[in-house]
Amino acid sequence: MARLSSDPLTVGRVIGEVIDSFNPSVKMMVTYNSNKLVCNGHELFPSAVVSKPRVEVQGGEMRSFFTLVMTDPDAPGPSDPYLREHVHWVVTDIPGTTDASFGKEVVSYESPRPSIGIHRFVFVLFKQKRGQSVAAAPLSRDRFSTRGFAQENDLDLPVAAVYFNAQRETAARRR
Repeated sequence: MARLSSDPLTVGRVIGEVIDSFNPSVKMMVTYNSNKLVCNGHELFPSAVVSKPRVEVQGGEMRSFFTLVMTDPDAPGPSDPYLREHVHWVVTDIPGTTDASFGKEVVSYESPRPSIGIHRFVFVLFKQKRGQSVAAAPLSRDRFSTRGFAQENDLDLPVAAVYFNAQRETAARRR
């Protein structure tokens, strides 16, 4: 089934550049500082996303496990993203109907620090095919591939995704 052209993941080029088209089957809520909900395409200041967010999985079965990937496909800058993708966080073995704090952190959270232009920060949730599958950590945060990671770890298409935009804060914007 083709996604609508008005789908925010398509408009934001997350579908295509980071992941393939998929049908969302679980609900994922990403919240920073307990009150900033991540909504597709909304801007968050880097100062508001320093600490790792709470990522809740709703609608998954109790016996299923999920892998979360957070990536920046615009590194080092959107006009020349030659380090695409820069991985910011990977958590595996998240039990269905819980949150990422119950999973295993394979890549520790790195807060977004865009230096040039507006960057997209994408959260992608995959359902693991078999119970618990421990993924090997990528060798580098740069030149990461969400698709490649999913293939290497025998993960299906995503079950949920959301992204926010962030850009460098000037001293005036921090006030």
